[in-house]
Amino acid sequence: MVFTDFPQIIVNFLSYKLNIQGRSQLTVNEYAIDLRCFFKYIIALRTGVSEEKADISIVDAAYADGISSDDIYGYLLYLAQNRKSKPTTRSRKLATIRSFYKYHTTKSRLLKNDPAKDVDAPRLPIGLPIVMTMEESLQLLDSLDRSDINYQRDYFIILLFLSCGLRLSELVGINLSDIDSDFTRFVVRGKGNKTRVLYFNEICRDALKQYLCVRQRSTIARGRRVKDTDALFLSRNGVRLSAKTVQYMLNKQLVACGLDKRGYSAHKLRHTAATLMYSESGIDIMLLKEILGHAQLSTTQIYTHVRSDAVLDALEHSPFNVKRKEPQKPKRRRKPMFDDDDFVSEDTSGFLFDGTEEEFNSREDT
Repeated sequence: MVFTDFPQIIVNFLSYKLNIQGRSQLTVNEYAIDLRCFFKYIIALRTGVSEEKADISIVDAAYADGISSDDIYGYLLYLAQNRKSKPTTRSRKLATIRSFYKYHTTKSRLLKNDPAKDVDAPRLPIGLPIVMTMEESLQLLDSLDRSDINYQRDYFIILLFLSCGLRLSELVGINLSDIDSDFTRFVVRGKGNKTRVLYFNEICRDALKQYLCVRQRSTIARGRRVKDTDALFLSRNGVRLSAKTVQYMLNKQLVACGLDKRGYSAHKLRHTAATLMYSESGIDIMLLKEILGHAQLSTTQIYTHVRSDAVLDALEHSPFNVKRKEPQKPKRRRKPMFDDDDFVSEDTSGFLFDGTEEEFNSREDT
């Protein structure tokens, strides 16, 4: 993404994120998009022009300093009501605005005012991640067309997602030079250009070898040459396979095997890999954290939810899950006419008499 049409105050912030903090280009692009959206909203609100026609080149230190926390709250409300943005999206955009103002108030010192500092983030829903079952995972792999020219590539991609729990950006970023000579391990570049080493299991190693034998086939078939010679995954044009192409391929396969209505995606395959590793293989959560490349253990814990079938099994074995006999109703005994101790009757005057039988017999008639 080229930032030539962005004002200098935003370019400086993006440059700091990219070159000093080592954020990936994709992350910096997201920062740029979030800030452009925010300032277009502010400009449109204050001038009355449409957001499409709002010119962010007018944003400088004085303009950014004039924005209040109420403006930011208004922007979050606009995202929720007008753009129907989810809480996670609104929270991410707020994080970008916070980071922008924090940099310019504490690092560059261009701004005196930090309106985002005390703005409350949207409350995020806490839920279990969407994951595929083992049967669905195998169904997805089996749905690939073996006669397709890209069969080995696409099969290896899905298998790598399910086996290693890679992020989409990590998968498309793998280079041939990242793989050791005996096809045992490879280097993964995660968020913030942090690297970690992962290992191919036997089935992934076999799939890798089969793919490398035909890696350039679809490119040569179109009469083209390979341009990105170090990229592991190639498009038919001989360049590094893009994230969008992987998403398109995966969506097509989900439709082919009838799993397209369940909300699965490339990132859900990462959820699936993590969940199956934890629940089926029983690996330690700290090891799972390292495999997934998480900075915080709390992030890993969302993948370690107990499987639904395990929950069902536990509830089935509840000690109360037994059929109990209905208690028999006691037979109703006929109430005796007279009690042993008390005698109740009605005297001749129509009043109730409460006393013993002897007292009743000895009383005088009145």
